[in-house]
Amino acid sequence: MNDDVRNIVLGLVATGISASLGWLARTYLWRRKLRRKQAFFGMPENSESLLVVNRDPAATEPAVHRFDVFALLELSALIKDCGAHAQVVTQDAVQQGFGERTEFCVGGPSSSRRMAAHMSAMLPGVSVNTDPEPGPERSAFRIGGEHYRMERGVSEYVLLARVTAGGQARPVFLFCGQSAITNQAATRYLARHHERLHRKHGTGSFVLLLKVVNSQAYGPDVVELVADVTRAARTPLPETASADAAA
Repeated sequence: MNDDVRNIVLGLVATGISASLGWLARTYLWRRKLRRKQAFFGMPENSESLLVVNRDPAATEPAVHRFDVFALLELSALIKDCGAHAQVVTQDAVQQGFGERTEFCVGGPSSSRRMAAHMSAMLPGVSVNTDPEPGPERSAFRIGGEHYRMERGVSEYVLLARVTAGGQARPVFLFCGQSAITNQAATRYLARHHERLHRKHGTGSFVLLLKVVNSQAYGPDVVELVADVTRAARTPLPETASADAAA
């Protein structure tokens, strides 16, 4: 074997080794990213999750608002990326506790009995006006001592929460918005920012207040983080605490 042939062979071998090392590195990084994503969502490979569907409060017959359908599609993509499976159930058909499976619950307490139960149990510091009559206080949030009114199509709020019952229990993700389009905005925000949220909060609980800006022009795409309201949302409101003490 002359020097030219030897150099060609060595070059091919070096190229093959470099390509193999590059592939191994990319595979390792991809798997690590996937494991982090699975840990954040509490969905290992082939695990089961629950998608809780709300109802459209404006419809006379049981129906799901189209923006809530879009929200469910966003969540379905996340579940598929984790290699997990989803069971879709309606808000009034869930008769189980939380912690056994990751749960994604979409819709405010006026459109979802399941959401109302979760908020009462896990977010006692949040009050939502569920009065169906039109008015400035309709769907308004009260979180601790702060008040957030909805201006439909202009300024609307949504709570995005990851809560657990403690220990190694699977998380419950809550998307509680003042309108259907804000529910979709919250699911899209989670899909886009879950890595940053994982870096900041790990696999612990958090409650974020988001504001959807000018949805009549921009749809669910322009979202601002108003505040991390975890402590206020998980601390009972004064009147609630007083009532519990009296009981």
